[in-house]
Amino acid sequence: MLLEVRNLTVWYGALRAVHGVNFEVYPGESVALLGPNGAGKTTVLRAIVGVLPDFRGRIEQGEILFQGSPITGTPTHELVKRGIGYVPQGKRVFPNMTVKENLEMGGFVLRDPAVLKRNLQRVFHLFPILQERQKQRARTLSGGEQQMLAIARALMVTPKILLLDEPLLGLSPNYIKEVMEKVQQIQREGVGVVIVEHNAKVVLNYVDRVYVLAMGEVVLQGPAQALAKSEKLHQILGLTPGSPKSPQD
Repeated sequence: MLLEVRNLTVWYGALRAVHGVNFEVYPGESVALLGPNGAGKTTVLRAIVGVLPDFRGRIEQGEILFQGSPITGTPTHELVKRGIGYVPQGKRVFPNMTVKENLEMGGFVLRDPAVLKRNLQRVFHLFPILQERQKQRARTLSGGEQQMLAIARALMVTPKILLLDEPLLGLSPNYIKEVMEKVQQIQREGVGVVIVEHNAKVVLNYVDRVYVLAMGEVVLQGPAQALAKSEKLHQILGLTPGSPKSPQD
């Protein structure tokens, strides 16, 4: 098993945001965390990578295992070295740096210039548009291109698992399709993928398994194809036949 979250409970100040969450991810598997606004999805990702707000966020209970070893409380930079890639919500790139400089920043933990160069060529092969625009400043890219740059930057350290928070937010239909196809390609290379996303109808077509959260707890789980037909899932997410996406946070 690649990643295992056991009985995770997270508090924000006096508010319990996540309660007793359990889920697992295997190598080369894609898993989606779905749920309505305030369900705790993003909190789960932040707890895994150690970026809960210091002043109020804390893991109260539970354990997080990566490749069988406990990582709860491990500093984020150490998790990156171990093979956990994280793409936060909001197309977060360094706007005044070039595309290439952004990618090089993604490989900051790499000590061997040859490895950095090899990984750069690897992400250029996966995202040819970034190679074309490598000398452009990131702020000049379209929203879809910035999202691909954020994903590519996380791939610079050849992660074993990639955590994506709202990768489709604000993207056009064409870019949504392209980003999800790139994610599938990454998965086929053996990388585990965890996606937090509101665009449930799209994501259900691309992932292997789904965990549905509500009020900080897992209330439904199973294979994506089976849950796509679940009336309960549609009720929880507020989906209606023909609706393009679930409600926004």
